Amino acid sequence: MGFYSTHIAPHVLDAVCSFRSLTAQRQRIVPAAHGTVVEIGIGTGLNLVHYDPARVERLIGVNPPDGLQRLADRRAGAVGFPVDILAESAEAMSLPDAIADTVVVTYTLCSIPDVEAAIAEMRRILKPDGRLLFCEHGRSDDPFVALWQDRLTPVWRPMAGGCHLNRNPAELLVAGGFTLDRHEAFTPKGVPSLVGFHHLGSACPTPLHPHGLGAAVVRRP
Repeated sequence: MGFYSTHIAPHVLDAVCSFRSLTAQRQRIVPAAHGTVVEIGIGTGLNLVHYDPARVERLIGVNPPDGLQRLADRRAGAVGFPVDILAESAEAMSLPDAIADTVVVTYTLCSIPDVEAAIAEMRRILKPDGRLLFCEHGRSDDPFVALWQDRLTPVWRPMAGGCHLNRNPAELLVAGGFTLDRHEAFTPKGVPSLVGFHHLGSACPTPLHPHGLGAAVVRRP
């Protein structure tokens, strides 16, 4: 890893991911985590402040060795529960089966190279009665916007750390063996739909409903 990747890029990414509109979405999903929590793509640790210390027994953060862990380590020292960070890929985690009460993934599914493998791993480490909480940007439900997301992703991806504009996280989770019990699809105010269409909700690894997605999609203006 070069100087930029190690010393500059982590701070740039941290600043971008700290935008108020994104922080507001983190605040809506992260506090629901409980028990033993595994956060996929913990990055610089921006979610740590939003966990409820009264509900979290232990947090395990998973992130590839990309230079972001130093910032996450600093934030981990300020929370009221144990935090361990594993420098490894989400596609092949060393964690045992069914270790997590909650899996949290925010603004991460867009950039994992083998996202299907990572989702299979999330399902493996989650307890049968556990919950996966997600907040992601991705494919718009507006066909015109989605068309441009498809066109721009090949150009955008190499410039944005592998980020795909056109992945649909809800569909990926269902295809990976999850049932959605909550799914909101919307664009936060002040954010361009092209890069900021959001999918937010929760899912379980066992079927709760007899048909497909299970939860109705809530579309917000």
